[in-house]
Amino acid sequence: MKIIISAESTCDLSKDLLTANDIRLIPFHITVKDGSFLDGQISTEELFELTDKTGVLPKTNAINQYEYSEYFAELKKDADAIIHISLSSGLSSSFNNALNASKEFENVFVIDSSNLSTGIGLLVLYACDLVKQGKTPQEIVDALTARIDKVQASFVIHRLDYLYKGGRCNALSYFGANLFKIRPRIVVKDGKMGSDKKYKGSMNKVVAKYAQGVLEEFNTPDLERVFITYTTASSEMIEEARLALQSAGFKNVYETRAGCTIASHCGANTLGILYFNDGVNE
Repeated sequence: MKIIISAESTCDLSKDLLTANDIRLIPFHITVKDGSFLDGQISTEELFELTDKTGVLPKTNAINQYEYSEYFAELKKDADAIIHISLSSGLSSSFNNALNASKEFENVFVIDSSNLSTGIGLLVLYACDLVKQGKTPQEIVDALTARIDKVQASFVIHRLDYLYKGGRCNALSYFGANLFKIRPRIVVKDGKMGSDKKYKGSMNKVVAKYAQGVLEEFNTPDLERVFITYTTASSEMIEEARLALQSAGFKNVYETRAGCTIASHCGANTLGILYFNDGVNE
């Protein structure tokens, strides 16, 4: 049986990982002042340059039901079953649109990841592992569903400009954070984003503290793979995160760039660490 694993561009997996695992993607739409484009058509840096130039925050648009129908129909030409892992329903209407579209086909399964970025990517790669093990579509769906709440997904943000302009934080928090150089930690919980901790100082030092704090708090990691995912970041920021994760014993430490959809909501100099927190604490 040919099973295709699918996701939206919001999974933020690298081209190498997508190709190596034959993962299919459908892109989100990004609207800027002068027009619109598909996620992946321009780089994250180019998106930030456009925003700085126009002063207008980019907007992301959910994929509609018709687009999913067309997409699934095309995939079905080459598959007996499709398992599509979607951006959290708490963040976008895309999941519901994909779910409604899937009802037009047999053996098209849509899963609400309750996550974003490589939090979705972890589930996607796990699904690929299960396909390689010869699991049936229903076995894969059941295994994925059981693991959704085991994903540790968090990010540390340099500035609150994008969250503020996007209506995700109030003016007082915005101005206070920028004035005192407060760097909030954003966590994904129950399918939504929220801030639970704050750091102060340069991003290099903040990332070191953030990485150590995540590992201490979420201390039963599955050491098979972990993601360092960022919009833009200095080499020092990435190295601080990598050293902490390698010291923790992760076998595969992947660096990925967040695409334009995710970057539109968190801005530049955002870095996250994401892994399954369901290993054995020895």
